Amino acid sequence: MNVSVAQFQPKDGDKVYNLSIIRELSERAKSNGADLISFHEMSITGYTFTKDLNFAQITELAEEVPHGKSVQKLIQISKELEIPILAGLVEKSDGKLFNSYICVTGDGLVAKYRKIHPFISQYLSAGDEYCVFELLGWKCGILICYDNNVIENVRATSLLGAELIFAPHVTGCTPSAMPHRDYVADKYWQNRENDPVSLRIEFDGPKGRRWLMRWLPARAYDNGVYYAFTNPIGYDGEQLKNGNSMIIDPYGEILSEIRSFKDEITISKITKEKIQQSGGWRYKNARRPELYRDIIGGDHKSNTKPTWMR
Repeated sequence: MNVSVAQFQPKDGDKVYNLSIIRELSERAKSNGADLISFHEMSITGYTFTKDLNFAQITELAEEVPHGKSVQKLIQISKELEIPILAGLVEKSDGKLFNSYICVTGDGLVAKYRKIHPFISQYLSAGDEYCVFELLGWKCGILICYDNNVIENVRATSLLGAELIFAPHVTGCTPSAMPHRDYVADKYWQNRENDPVSLRIEFDGPKGRRWLMRWLPARAYDNGVYYAFTNPIGYDGEQLKNGNSMIIDPYGEILSEIRSFKDEITISKITKEKIQQSGGWRYKNARRPELYRDIIGGDHKSNTKPTWMR
């Protein structure tokens, strides 16, 4: 299967604009032989700016799935281009709001996942189940941004049968207790055409890509799965994001990665043979859960809020 991941700079709350870019990049992916395309977290609505919205404002932004206007537009785009599309938005359902990620085809909604570790807005409820679904003959899972940082989520999704995990993010370039993690100054972005090297150094260092490389390939390697990582480029809200959308194989190797500062896609071919040849596949089969079932499953109070929001 030829998997495509995208990156683009969204506009806050402008669903019409964001869907137009989703269409443009989906068309580019289809014309270059992709079998599907995946976009970043809340790519339809915008993400970071929602931290400043009150309940009425974020409720107005939200939509029902699959009957909302933007979801129906996404299905229409998928039908016209004949390519499955995965994208994110704010969902409203039974009086609750969720950070949701959906997979659609021209026939309608295929899968929906609600982020289980939301934090950007106090009004977002947490999802309470994992998501594994069939797509083009593959077992696929979804984990949104912070969900991937909790390793049990990835292991659980892979144990449910996922061969490919979609990992939509809005991440990087924020302060942390880790040395040298911080925001990227606006001057580098504004001068990116005259001095792309300085911006690339910022994005590739510990603020961005180097941080991703500490954990992202490990999730794929430890679980013997493919990873489709997506992330916006440029500004999401008032924060710069480093893009680096990439596809990683079950060995933890990067198959392809977007290195542009522009709205862009990349495509990689994935094969099932590589999964059962990977170390992660063998390690899952070597598990002895009787040793740690009660330890891992013990009671624990979750605290999701990241350093930059404290």
